[in-house]
Amino acid sequence: MSKTILVVDDAAFMRMMIRDILSKEGYVIHEAVNGRDAVEKYAEIQPDLVTMDITMPEMSGLDALRSIKKNDPTARVLMVSAMGQQKMIVEALECGAMDFLVKPFQPTKVSETVKKCLQATS
Repeated sequence: MSKTILVVDDAAFMRMMIRDILSKEGYVIHEAVNGRDAVEKYAEIQPDLVTMDITMPEMSGLDALRSIKKNDPTARVLMVSAMGQQKMIVEALECGAMDFLVKPFQPTKVSETVKKCLQATS
């Protein structure tokens, strides 16, 4: 059975990049455009993993992470951030994120990190 991944980023280009990489691996991809959208879609589809951008309008990735983890403590969330956001990455990990990817990233790094998060026991 295919794993479902919710890709959350306000930049359509980033969602498309991650979607292209992961759909080639056989994952079923859903997309959300901001944190609020992510929280709603998470509740609706209960994905196996979320890739969550940190900086987004309406609701940040950190706020969405907190909300998702509050509703589902077993949620698997992989944070995606730009260079220089170390403080936010540390905060995300403290809030329950499993790992993080730093943009710009290599497709192989995305695949490996997603695989690692899906194999980890929550």
